[in-house]
Amino acid sequence: MQEENKLPFFKRFLIYQKERFPFIAHGIMIAAFTFSAISYSRLCRNQKGFIAWSDFVIGVFATITLFFLVRIFDEFKDQEDDAKYRKYLPVPRGLISLSELKTIGWIVGVLQITVISIFQLKMLYLYVIVIAYLLLMAVEFFVPKWLKKRQILYITSHMMIIPLIDVYSSGLDWLVDESQPHWGLVWFFAVSYMNGLVLEFGRKIRTPEQEEEGVVSYTGMYGTKGGVLIWLLLMFATMLLAIGASHYANFSWLAFVVFGFVFLLNSIPGWLFIKQPTVKKSKYIEYASALWTALMYLSLGSIPMLKNLLNF
Repeated sequence: MQEENKLPFFKRFLIYQKERFPFIAHGIMIAAFTFSAISYSRLCRNQKGFIAWSDFVIGVFATITLFFLVRIFDEFKDQEDDAKYRKYLPVPRGLISLSELKTIGWIVGVLQITVISIFQLKMLYLYVIVIAYLLLMAVEFFVPKWLKKRQILYITSHMMIIPLIDVYSSGLDWLVDESQPHWGLVWFFAVSYMNGLVLEFGRKIRTPEQEEEGVVSYTGMYGTKGGVLIWLLLMFATMLLAIGASHYANFSWLAFVVFGFVFLLNSIPGWLFIKQPTVKKSKYIEYASALWTALMYLSLGSIPMLKNLLNF
């Protein structure tokens, strides 16, 4: 580790992003997330085709870098706990410093404002809303000690950043087009919010031997069975919201079948884990959470839009 910490900045940053924010993997997921939000908005508004691809590329740059800023802000917010309980992470082990991440954050912020101001000035006010909420998250809404003692309130308040970035993504359709957002988007944003909770719970389902002191897990909070059952309920609630969202996009009855099948498929790892908790099965729950999120976005926006574009 000491030799690694002495590497040039660029090489250290590559290691950091691989561990904390892999740009290729996250970039593909966030690009799909952005494409889906735009597509769903256009489907609800009965608009033909897709937005200008130049606008889409700029939008993807903005959304990827916004999620990256969330990662950087989290490094500062979690620095005390990481130094105490998770010394294996890049910042506490000395791979990269908070001052270096702060500099990167400022550079990213300036680039975002510059690009959006030059090419998509209309989007600037939605960007400001997202950044304002991110800054509130950074100071834990001015009640850090109170909030930290209430994990569910903590995570549900922080998860709002996902639908807010979704609002930004959808604005690449309706706002750039000088139109009004469709009511159906509220359902889509709700799906995004619940997807975030599914991911959050799914990656923190652990066996007793995996539990770490000072590290939150939902099996630690609610027990092996309780933590997984909450995860399953979150997926089920997301499925119902997705069905509601499909109505506004004028999907057929087949949407009910698709969402029901996806739910049954992704719930299997949860039932297997309850029956016999193992490290391997906890990873299956994490993978199922990622698959669930991807399939939700593909089903609601991406696949219908691609189908329309190919027919068009």
